[in-house]
Amino acid sequence: MSVKRSRSGSRVLAVLEAIAHYQPVGVTELARRLNDDKSAVQRAIMTLADDGWLRPTTSKPTRWQLSAHILTLAYSAHLSNDLAQRARPVLEALHYESGETVLMNIPDRQRFVVLDVLESAQMLRTTPYPGMEVPVRKSATSRAVLAYLTPAQREEFLGEAPNEEQLQALEETLQRGYAISAGDVFSGTTQIAAPVFDQRGIPEAAIVLSAPSARLNEARHDWAGGLVKQAARKLSRGRPQIAGLTAPAAESAEEAITP
Repeated sequence: MSVKRSRSGSRVLAVLEAIAHYQPVGVTELARRLNDDKSAVQRAIMTLADDGWLRPTTSKPTRWQLSAHILTLAYSAHLSNDLAQRARPVLEALHYESGETVLMNIPDRQRFVVLDVLESAQMLRTTPYPGMEVPVRKSATSRAVLAYLTPAQREEFLGEAPNEEQLQALEETLQRGYAISAGDVFSGTTQIAAPVFDQRGIPEAAIVLSAPSARLNEARHDWAGGLVKQAARKLSRGRPQIAGLTAPAAESAEEAITP
């Protein structure tokens, strides 16, 4: 039986997410950005404020921002997340062996976000943070995950069919078993990623090693890729879903994640 959705609940969540993105922000600007009725947005804001999710700024006119309550919730959720708990020892081992920044990113609708980070102790290092949004295009995370999706799944995730350059990067990822983004997103930094598969064989996360490109140069890509693949294998609970891939690509996919 179909369950009716709550329009008001959806609006409240949309307002909360928009404030997180644009804070501090006033009611008028928020209604404009959401293309929604100002009175309805204001009711949603007051509902969230009454329950402790938002607080007003001291400036005039009043603008709104998130309270610390959401940080407490996010931290609690992170500690109890099954994948994060299972991954921690694996990330720590990779962090120790590589000496570089290690992170785990997860898909979130049509984007990726950082779930966990272990920063390098070196003076010059990359510094992502939990909750940081990862670019969908050209990032090592995106290439690692999209390489193992069907053409239809890729198009749904990207919002359009991948172009020739993207397809080539995905094919190279399948051949290696890990993805590379060398200055494609952040100048002077290199990220190497491998997918973690759930029981259904669908990528549920990506393990990423990130470092300045001067240290993680082309000569060290295979070394880093091998470490990242090994870490991802330890966390994977199933073989990749390779339906829709070409036969050579399917074989490469199997070889890439088979211990």
